[in-house]
Amino acid sequence: MAEIVNLRQQRKARARAERVEQAATNRVRHGRTKDERQRQENDAERRRRQLDGLRLDEPSRESVGTDRPPQDGGPAQEERD
Repeated sequence: MAEIVNLRQQRKARARAERVEQAATNRVRHGRTKDERQRQENDAERRRRQLDGLRLDEPSRESVGTDRPPQDGGPAQEERD
């Protein structure tokens, strides 16, 4: 006698297998190895540290933007009658 097969389950199994195969193809095509990712992260950190080391001074939060008067008509502008 023939084996009874649920067609819905067969379609789902076939679609699942196709997605797994497509994912494997995409990983090969677009993916990076763990070493490549680690190397890129290390390079970015090294560049960030190098840039921070070249900074002349750290601007303090109080002195940032105090050389210009506020543009919203705040207390720095005088009323003219």
